[in-house]
Amino acid sequence: MELSLVLRLLVIGISISETWTQGRPGPMSSECLENFLCITLRAEYFEGKYLSLSAVDQSGIAWELDEALASQCGYTVTYSNWNNIEFRASALSCHSHVEKDTFTVTIQVKASHTPDMKNASIHLKSASCHYGPWSPRELVCETNFMEVSVRRDVPKTVKDFIQDEPEDQTLAFPEDKSGEASIWQVVFHQPEEKRALLVSDAWSAGYGLNITDTRILLRVPYNAAQTQLVKAQGITFSTVRSSTFYKQQWMILMVDTAVVCPVDGVDYTNKMIIWTVPKYIQALCTGATSFKDVLVEAGVNLHKLSAKEMASRKYVLSNDFDVITMKVPIGAEGGYYKTSVSSGRHGARYCINLFLEHQWEDNKWGLTKHTIIKEIETPFELVDLTVTNNSNLSARIMNVTVGMFLLDVELVNLTIEGVTVTVPEAVQHGYRMYEIRYANQSKAYVIQVPFDAPSIKKEYVRDDVRTYTLNVTLEFIIHPTSETFSVLVVTLSAVKDAVLPSARGFCDENNVHLHITHGNVDQDWMPFISGRHLTPEAAQKYNYNLSDNGTHLAISVPFLSSLLDYEDIHMSGVLASLHLTLKDGVTFANKKDFSISCRFSPSELIQCLPNGTVFITAVKLVRLADLDTSLLVLSDRNCKPSLVTEKTATFKFNVNTCGTRRKFNSTSITYENEVVYFRPGNDSPVYKLKFVCLYTIKQTVDVQYETKKNPSSSIKPGFGSLDLSLKLFKDKSYSDPYQELEFPVVKYLKEALYLEVELLQPADPRLELNLEDCWATNSQNQDSLPQWPILINGCENGKDSHRTVIHKVNYSNRVKFPQHLKRFEVTMFTFIEGTTPLQKQLYFHCSVVICSTTPQPSDFLCQRRCNPGKHRRDHSTVPQPHGQASSGAVLIRKENTTSRGEYTLS
Repeated sequence: MELSLVLRLLVIGISISETWTQGRPGPMSSECLENFLCITLRAEYFEGKYLSLSAVDQSGIAWELDEALASQCGYTVTYSNWNNIEFRASALSCHSHVEKDTFTVTIQVKASHTPDMKNASIHLKSASCHYGPWSPRELVCETNFMEVSVRRDVPKTVKDFIQDEPEDQTLAFPEDKSGEASIWQVVFHQPEEKRALLVSDAWSAGYGLNITDTRILLRVPYNAAQTQLVKAQGITFSTVRSSTFYKQQWMILMVDTAVVCPVDGVDYTNKMIIWTVPKYIQALCTGATSFKDVLVEAGVNLHKLSAKEMASRKYVLSNDFDVITMKVPIGAEGGYYKTSVSSGRHGARYCINLFLEHQWEDNKWGLTKHTIIKEIETPFELVDLTVTNNSNLSARIMNVTVGMFLLDVELVNLTIEGVTVTVPEAVQHGYRMYEIRYANQSKAYVIQVPFDAPSIKKEYVRDDVRTYTLNVTLEFIIHPTSETFSVLVVTLSAVKDAVLPSARGFCDENNVHLHITHGNVDQDWMPFISGRHLTPEAAQKYNYNLSDNGTHLAISVPFLSSLLDYEDIHMSGVLASLHLTLKDGVTFANKKDFSISCRFSPSELIQCLPNGTVFITAVKLVRLADLDTSLLVLSDRNCKPSLVTEKTATFKFNVNTCGTRRKFNSTSITYENEVVYFRPGNDSPVYKLKFVCLYTIKQTVDVQYETKKNPSSSIKPGFGSLDLSLKLFKDKSYSDPYQELEFPVVKYLKEALYLEVELLQPADPRLELNLEDCWATNSQNQDSLPQWPILINGCENGKDSHRTVIHKVNYSNRVKFPQHLKRFEVTMFTFIEGTTPLQKQLYFHCSVVICSTTPQPSDFLCQRRCNPGKHRRDHSTVPQPHGQASSGAVLIRKENTTSRGEYTLS
């Protein structure tokens, strides 16, 4: 991995200490490999830490490394297997101390828990490595730089020689001092031009330059401006052709510092890595005409492998005429797998750090040593993850294992019901997580959640079985790249613990009630009646009651509701049924049905108002599914319903309309009609509902039902009352009655008293009120004694010296039906006891008979004329309804004092 990425992502760790236990590896270890010093930072010490690496020079100054300085100075920082950090330093790196055939490198590591590196612990590591012997020309192709070092000849020096232009002899690195020799400039050869850079300019451009007693060195980052890409044997190389000039006291010397490194050449075929490197590249062989291979060796992680070791690992190293080929099976020993992500999917790549050393001789350079380090990473390969359900049903715990993962994967977040939480926060949602590590350097994560956790979805399946579903998204991070990927975990467990809802139904006079006790499976079930979802809004709209206290769902539906089904109409009442279905809130599949049936009194179907207005509600029967309630009519087919619902039709009409028939008896008047339904184009009704309104005087008749063969049904009777009143008026205009608060009314002898008897209800113009007898008593009881007759059989009392005067009633704004009123005038001399005028409180009473305005020849009682000869009731062959009315109290006085009043009795 490149240093830039490492420095940005060095975030792996646990706490570290300056000391370590005897026998236990320390936080850092070193190893000398070829001409490199390798220092390994162990992940177990630095995991979870922010790190900063510095190279320490001979003066003790720490030079903090970044990508540019590392590639310029010959340092490489990369990750090895399982997050160990590996630091490599070239033998001729900037800050190494070179003495004879040994180089020493010192690094400083700062580790902190925070990115600002406060309170960082400091670790120093110094190590020395022997190198040599050196070849005349050595080339190194590292992962982040190219390096060439060339042997220089050292001519015999002249003592006390003073160099000219010392400003041009600035050494490449701050710790170096002016010596016997120094690099003057570098000339880069490009196809279009040559460019010369002084040492200071080359250093500023990112090049690394150094000179030792025996060698000249040029180090070039791969992204340097003077690099060129060339092809050889179909392989692309990064090339820099340059000449380096250096001053040696009295002379300027030049060496060829060309360097070439391959940047590709890797293929993947049949689970095999094939790495091909051309042997002789033109840029390195200019001027040479003969070549001879000296050595070809290869290895892993800078460790050379013998032929036997390669064979055991199934590596193949081929040295052909013009190319060197190395074949490594993917997954072979020496490499490792690391987790990778492609398009959000989890997978792996095989990584191996190969190196190749090729030594050859030619007739120009003699021996050349070319060392190539190649970090190879195979293409992404999808890796399936297994989710294993090990739930403990008896303990009611979801137990899921997710894996396998490599050790570079860490679970960091969970998304539960759309909310993303960290692993510690997930505990608050009832989740418990831990990892299991296996001997093959893999691991798995275990997720445990109680069945009753809020995020576990519970769903009823059948009978007593319900399923518990865990639906959680796990988010993982990969170290050290910080790539992330997610794994959706959906597991299901079936448990026999379902409790279905139960119901209790009952009815009162006007409503059907259904109380449903919730089970443990219907949390997301919704109540439906007749295809309608029961909601608080719908309850208000359709006039039913709906409530849910968490344990019970209560529904109350009125008798006349579109939610009910009407089965039949019978003498015992109307059979109405409520059918409720609980449906799944997502799929709307039927889950549970409840029904209740009740018989209702028909009082809600028929209403006979005192004023003669009748309301009839006809209900649609289940057996007539195609009945259109808007097409229901009365006997007069022009009379249609005033209000229509899906299952009812309500008619409003007066008793003297819509073909209503009328009958009389001694105590009441009966009105009959019927509701009928004709299918279009058919004159025979398929539905007939007969009804009766019974108007009685001072009595109430209960509503009853009876049914006959289809289609006829009957309702008989509804009830109303014949309302009568007897009022006292202040004068003969009969316009100003005494009010209730004016009673008792005070009258004086000789004063007249004006009385009016009226049929208040029903307002049927076919009815007529006739007076029978009127009399006065001194108590409210109509039958008390003594009694003073006023009218007898509708005529004036002939024995009274002050006869009652009967007044004609005419139509007026107040009087719509004159036949409903009778008026008469009484003089106060009428009421005496013996020969003494009565000075007591009086009450007036009248008995009446209700007749038809159509004359009946056999009905003498209703011929509407005075018949004093006999009691007319005996001559009536048609029973007529009778009734009585009484007035409030009247006080008779001799003195001339005034009092006013009125009384109305219905």
